[in-house]
Amino acid sequence: MRKLMRPLLRALARLLFRVEVTAQQVSFDHQRLLVVANHQSFLDGFLIGLFLPIEPVFVVHTTIANRLFFRILLSLVDYLAVDPTNPMAMKKVIRLIESGRPVVIFPEGRITLTGSLMKVYDGPAFVAARTGASVVPVRVDGAANSYFSRLSGKHPRALFPKIRLAILAERHFPMPQGATAKLRRRKSGEAMRKLMQEMIFTARPQQTLYSALCDAIAIFGRRHRMLEDIKQVEYCYNDLLKMAMILTRQIERISSPGERIGLLLPNLAPTLGLIFGLTARRRVPAMLNYSAGGEAMQAACHAAELRTVVTSRAFVEQARLADKLAGLRGVQLVYLEDVRERIGLGDKLWLMLYAIHFPRRFELPASPEEAAVVLFTSGSEGQPKGVVLPHRAILANIAQIRAVIDFSVYDKVLNALPIFHSFGLTGGALLPVLGGAGLFLYPSPLHYRVIPELAYDRGCTVLFGTSTFLANYAKFANPYDFYRLRYVVAGAEKLSETVRNLWFEKFGLRIFEGYGATETAPVLAVNTPMAYRTGTVGNFLPGIEYRLVPVPGIDGGGILHVRGPNLMAGYLKADRPGVLQAPVSDLGEGWYETGDVVDVDEDGFVRIVGRVKRFAKVAGEMVSLEVVEKLANAVSPALPHAASSQPDPAKGEALVLFTTDDELSRELLVAKARQIGLSELTVPRKILKVDALPLLGTGKIDYVTLKRMAEAA
Repeated sequence: MRKLMRPLLRALARLLFRVEVTAQQVSFDHQRLLVVANHQSFLDGFLIGLFLPIEPVFVVHTTIANRLFFRILLSLVDYLAVDPTNPMAMKKVIRLIESGRPVVIFPEGRITLTGSLMKVYDGPAFVAARTGASVVPVRVDGAANSYFSRLSGKHPRALFPKIRLAILAERHFPMPQGATAKLRRRKSGEAMRKLMQEMIFTARPQQTLYSALCDAIAIFGRRHRMLEDIKQVEYCYNDLLKMAMILTRQIERISSPGERIGLLLPNLAPTLGLIFGLTARRRVPAMLNYSAGGEAMQAACHAAELRTVVTSRAFVEQARLADKLAGLRGVQLVYLEDVRERIGLGDKLWLMLYAIHFPRRFELPASPEEAAVVLFTSGSEGQPKGVVLPHRAILANIAQIRAVIDFSVYDKVLNALPIFHSFGLTGGALLPVLGGAGLFLYPSPLHYRVIPELAYDRGCTVLFGTSTFLANYAKFANPYDFYRLRYVVAGAEKLSETVRNLWFEKFGLRIFEGYGATETAPVLAVNTPMAYRTGTVGNFLPGIEYRLVPVPGIDGGGILHVRGPNLMAGYLKADRPGVLQAPVSDLGEGWYETGDVVDVDEDGFVRIVGRVKRFAKVAGEMVSLEVVEKLANAVSPALPHAASSQPDPAKGEALVLFTTDDELSRELLVAKARQIGLSELTVPRKILKVDALPLLGTGKIDYVTLKRMAEAA
């Protein structure tokens, strides 16, 4: 009876849910086999049973097995009812696998309530390690959008959503080393968690930014309100589509496919619309840093060979950019105010009668490997370079982040980081828009009193920031302003211990510190609720390969080299304008040298030792300038400090400390160094008092300026 029903049910599932099955090179012909899958809905087991070429035993929760409706469904398959709270439950599963029966188990235990991966239990991994079974991961995608899921009413549902099953190559879980069974079980659980996260990431579709937007619209609906800016108007996906289409139609007339178009615009909805629209028509938005000097802006235009820069008269006036723009040579300035005036009746009819109804036809055929945007490095330690990020890199990084953190339609992101910066663009803007989360775009991170009030007023649940900005938000915020926040994510600069403690004491919030680079679109590693360790920047994201190259004179760790799907296509540099220079390092082509010295512990947590350029050679010894700053912070935690170096005929280099604390002295630094066990070489002989440290527009300390100040001192 079962054999007769299975082809009929499979055909029905293909008809209703348009089930699409993709598989890597995988074999189900193993004596001991364990299939693991994410759990999106009550349909998951039914679909896996129909489309896998085996007849497995399903491990189900006893509460599910006792319900009449599910008892009827389960009668079509073999199953084992277990209680996860019973320590003996997994022994039944072990005996079943050892008997030669393939087993399907959901390591999350319960159906997701967020749409993302939830807690992963240790038991299934320990079973795999104990039995030596081959583990085949299966990613279920789309079932969460059905009425068989357990998501709340805010998440849109469809009667028969499209469902994809991705079957990945089998893995093996050797029994980990550990002094106790409890430790071995925990390590097995960590390995399973990483496998599940890698599965979620690996099974992502290959697409462009605009096609990803169209997919989000298909899932969440055109009328889903998800975007707000300083104008305090809530925009839905349909509004964003209109902006993308009608504005791009005008820019398209003065440009050609493949051309890079400069965008000099603040965090506003039309800016985001232009990014999506230009990429759809194969124009490449180059995000100019308006906080940089005129010389840096000119160098960026030259390196990327920009002929057209789109900006706004109102923005130029408010940001006082007229002098900088007047100095730009070889570019045509196009103002949004003029673009809007050029929108004629024909454009409006085209939009309302055709384009808005068939949004996918607006996109020109493009490969995910083509350039999506050009960002420019901050220039914190050198001249800015153009970083070409293809669609593949940005969407891979978004998928990597979503695999480890459960951002969803229930969240509202407050992003004041400028979207000319990779952290602000990928994490702060594109991630929420493509994931259906709410987004409030604010034009400046420097309004320290306004941003906490906005978080309170708009009920924001996610905040991105740098250590510097988060310190100032905490300084001016009421303890209740961040009552709705679930995630505070810090990046772009090292998180100060003082800031970490202040947020925990004042708001009861743990800051999740991450690490990355513009060249990696940008996130490489991040602390998460499931993998957090203070003093580190978390685990590497799934799909990232890394190597550490030792540095003479520096004990522990090495220079970090990485490669992965989120890596840039290459650089655009002023010495060879318009020429794409692909990433390469000492390890070969396709590798990127970060310039950071890092250490990775046995659990995979990454600790940043410092930048190679941020070491000084004092009396033959390598001294980390970050250690010097930590020493100053230990003496004076309430005020900012920064270290640099200057040439010294006797010792090679000498340390220079810039501080905003008038009371800080060398005697205090020496005493603290002795107390915490630091070498006296880390104590700077020269301490310079400044009113404020120079900052870049992204919130990072401007070490180029500090280096000049140190050498001139």
